[in-house]
Amino acid sequence: MDKTKVLFVCMGNICRSPSAEAVFNGIVRNSGLKHNFEIDSAGTTGYHAGQNADRRMQSHAIKRGYNLTSISRQFNPDTDFDHFDYIIAMDDENFSDLKSMARNENDIKKLSKMTDYYSDDCNYTEVPDPYYGGSEGFELVLDLLEDSCAGLLEKLQ
Repeated sequence: MDKTKVLFVCMGNICRSPSAEAVFNGIVRNSGLKHNFEIDSAGTTGYHAGQNADRRMQSHAIKRGYNLTSISRQFNPDTDFDHFDYIIAMDDENFSDLKSMARNENDIKKLSKMTDYYSDDCNYTEVPDPYYGGSEGFELVLDLLEDSCAGLLEKLQ
């Protein structure tokens, strides 16, 4: 059986997308479905390529049982569009950037936003970037990702 390949994308790949990767990994593992998925993350820019996730984001994630182990990398349209089944942007800007990199209509069909998978009672249209904020921003990101990743798994089952 082929694995469903999911790529989460934010700008720098040090806060939101590695967190989405870790949260979704945790949810599929707890559901006994880890063997059905390949999960990764990337950034629309290469500013932090080769770096670990932001320490503040790691700290908040660890408190919830998530380990952010991925190393930042830049999205590569020449390989990522071909490899992944779902490419999920954290906000409108990242979605727009990914769409502008698309080579054809098939690439565009793979794109969605994390908010597309939120439960109906969520009032957010984007996963906000916590980088320049305080602790509450990192906690909000994790809250939103836990909700939307559960919705994503539900959609993919």
